[in-house]
Amino acid sequence: NQDFATVLLDVQDNMNACDGAPVLAAGAINTEGSDGVQDVMVDVNAGLFYDMTDVEGAFGFDLSSGGDYSFVPVLDENADNGVTTFDIVLITRHILGIDLLDNAYQMIAADANNSQSVSTLDIVAIRKVILQLEDGFPNNTSWRFVDADHAFANPLSPWGFPEVINFNNMNDDDDAIDFIGVKIGDVNGSAQANLMSPAEQRTGSMVYFTAESTNLKAGQTATVVLESQDKLSGFQFTLDYNNLELISVDNGIIKEENIGYHDGALTISWNDAAKKDLDGSQLITLEFLATTDVNLSENLVINSRITKAEAYAGNVISDLSLNFASEAGEAYMLYQNEPNPTKGMTEIGFYLPQDGKATLSIKDLSGNTIKVIEREYSKGYNSEIISDLNVSGVLYYTLESGDFTATKKMIILE
Repeated sequence: NQDFATVLLDVQDNMNACDGAPVLAAGAINTEGSDGVQDVMVDVNAGLFYDMTDVEGAFGFDLSSGGDYSFVPVLDENADNGVTTFDIVLITRHILGIDLLDNAYQMIAADANNSQSVSTLDIVAIRKVILQLEDGFPNNTSWRFVDADHAFANPLSPWGFPEVINFNNMNDDDDAIDFIGVKIGDVNGSAQANLMSPAEQRTGSMVYFTAESTNLKAGQTATVVLESQDKLSGFQFTLDYNNLELISVDNGIIKEENIGYHDGALTISWNDAAKKDLDGSQLITLEFLATTDVNLSENLVINSRITKAEAYAGNVISDLSLNFASEAGEAYMLYQNEPNPTKGMTEIGFYLPQDGKATLSIKDLSGNTIKVIEREYSKGYNSEIISDLNVSGVLYYTLESGDFTATKKMIILE
């Protein structure tokens, strides 16, 4: 059996494309620091056309000559990109008049709730993103885009800036339809705008918080007091607790608004307008119940799993870790390297109950020795900075001192 039908196809030239050659409409989206912003959707005429920016922030269209066009960039993902407690430190100084933000793009970034002003409400919104309590900013998008040709009349009150570039009767090519991308919440410009952007560099030495370790049987409880001996203007971190149940939190320097509660972890973000001497101050007191036999030092760790671990002394940004001492002060300890996984450089810390010789060796999965460090160390906490291993993958590091031997695993990224 067979059949057929006759249809009429009516092709209409609504954009007058048949009247002549198309015009090229192209441009780039960069940060104030000239980094291309990748994966921005550039929309033309409310969905008629769109293009995604490449790693250099570039986009382009072939459009019909003589048309009217509006170009609108949009990117509303990864609100926490580049947003840290250091940004809150800078915004706090601005609000208090200690150190004002000095350009329009910083002001736009600081206005997290899009109220066309900078206030403590913006700090609240930014902190919720840092603590991973919210995945975006209220009444705002992750990025905002400003016409690159726009001149701000008052950089400290930049609102009302153009976020659209319009063309009427576009007859000629234009390859300079450019925008400046502003990452909301990122006042110091640390956001990674594209896959080639370098990670933010730490300029300070490692900062350590301290606590006492103890062995717990299942069902036993322990009170853990986090302390610091440093002068800091802020810090943030994730505190993972494994095989432990959090029973209570007693606030010290760290208040309830500085804490995010997650399954098996706390996120912390704290700041002060100036460097605060924390020596002798209790940061926070935590009570835990052991769900199995545990050693606190092996199950309570500061890391960057949810909120990145870092500390600030003025404008110096440092990595942050947790250093345990035994209750009796007479136990060897080998700590997890920080950061882990790592690229290029990591720090291995350990505790010795007395002065003496110790050997730190690093081996690959086949047992081949990659590096050996043997020295005389002082009683207490010691560490070694490890770099230039020229390998990647899973490695094991071992500490030997007297009769003590302990091994941990670390991961080196290519």
